[in-house]
Amino acid sequence: MGILDKFSLKGKVAVVSGARSGLGMGMALGLASAGADIIGVSSRLEESGSELEKAVVALGRKCTCYQCDLSNRKAMYGFISKVKAAFPVVDILVSNAGTIERAPCAAHTDEQWDRVIELNLNSHFIMAREFGKDMVARGHGKIVFTASLLSFQGGFTVPGYAAAKGGIAQLTKALANEWAPKGVNVNAIAPGYMDTDLSGALKRDPVRGPAITSRIPAGFWGTSEDLQGAVVYLCSDAASYVHGVVLPVDGGWMGR
Repeated sequence: MGILDKFSLKGKVAVVSGARSGLGMGMALGLASAGADIIGVSSRLEESGSELEKAVVALGRKCTCYQCDLSNRKAMYGFISKVKAAFPVVDILVSNAGTIERAPCAAHTDEQWDRVIELNLNSHFIMAREFGKDMVARGHGKIVFTASLLSFQGGFTVPGYAAAKGGIAQLTKALANEWAPKGVNVNAIAPGYMDTDLSGALKRDPVRGPAITSRIPAGFWGTSEDLQGAVVYLCSDAASYVHGVVLPVDGGWMGR
């Protein structure tokens, strides 16, 4: 096997959450480009005729889409059951779904906290547990979480988001400790400041937007395409000895 063959995902089936747009869609397309068939899920993802489906099919791969609010546990368990019934083997889970609530800590409500923790942390554990236990039973699988720079830093006015992303970093390590001996790789990608709908207001902020850009050594905000190489690597045989890593893809932010 040549080195490039180790990066191939041909014949693999990948579940990608938060796949309707942004980073999730970008990572799904990266996996499809490497040969994987895609199972996409998001709260607003059209189950037929979505942009994700069109783009994956254009790459010559299969795409199955599910609309599901992963912050609703009953709905999430229903989605998981449907996928397991339709796809006996899921090789890859890219657990990416997320939201953000901005408010100063003293004004951050219980409801804001609960919404973020439920989607950004709790749902990731449940998805990883439910798909991961099947991977453990088979002796092979890849799980990649979307972490954040706020897995390492506290940020401002986003206490729930920072707490959840810190939790994702520790969850990555906890699962890796248990599942590495079972042949399952659990890792995370920590995107830097990315040009997405979720970060649009921050990038447009006349004070914080330019301040953030000036601090990024690369000099610009990333895009979803910038995550494709990292996610393909972590989901491939090339990363078979990589466990428990939280990999920054951040234009050099964490190095400054």
